[in-house]
Amino acid sequence: MTDTLSNPPAAIILAAGKGTRMGGDAPKVLYEVAGRPMICWVVEACKKAGVGTIVVVVGYRADLVQAALADEPSCVFVEQAEQLGTGHAAMMARPRFEQMPAGDTFVLAGDGPLIRHTTLARVLEIHRRRKADATLATSVIDDPTGYGRVVRSSSGDFEAIVEQKDATPEQLAIQEVNPSYYCFDAHALFIALDRVSNDNASGEYYLTDAPGLLKQQGKTVVVVDAVPAEDVLSINTPQQLAEVDRILSARVASQKGQVA
Repeated sequence: MTDTLSNPPAAIILAAGKGTRMGGDAPKVLYEVAGRPMICWVVEACKKAGVGTIVVVVGYRADLVQAALADEPSCVFVEQAEQLGTGHAAMMARPRFEQMPAGDTFVLAGDGPLIRHTTLARVLEIHRRRKADATLATSVIDDPTGYGRVVRSSSGDFEAIVEQKDATPEQLAIQEVNPSYYCFDAHALFIALDRVSNDNASGEYYLTDAPGLLKQQGKTVVVVDAVPAEDVLSINTPQQLAEVDRILSARVASQKGQVA
């Protein structure tokens, strides 16, 4: 864990995918919710949480994603030419971090527009207070189908994140899930990513393996149940897009009403 706690955190936003089930040709993160491309909500949450540099990992139709964020001076871009998994995507950001001061970084999904800056701020506060190498914000939901399960020891400590395709029947019964809200010490993140393998059901390099690898190394990995169940909704289909649009539009309208 770095001693440089005064630096603003950075962020890596994963935004390289197409979203094949969305029914169109746009990059997944550019589908709109509440009147804006979904990645714009993630960028806004990062900035409100005090993030300095935001490294956006682009891939499919990268030019369109960069154009959508052209007015965001905090955003810089790296390309994932081949989609080999979330761990591989995060590794693409490494050259940018070699040019930056040591510190903490969020790693977030660009297709999670329900993210709240207050959640990120809480995660960062706990991460720094605990001097953690990795901090995960989790959520307990009624139907965990499709999500990575958070496996804890008998004493309640974090052990691993197991993707659904690789989970045992016992692990599939776990309702605590990983909604992809991470905060890492940047140095520890890239050391862990070097050790991630693609020996799994998908043949991909999972970012989700990094916290477990850090735990095995004796590093401090903290888990906090901090994400409201409503915020966990995935967007993989037009129907899910419409549901998230409804939730976020209502949230924005409520916030405007409070200000008025």
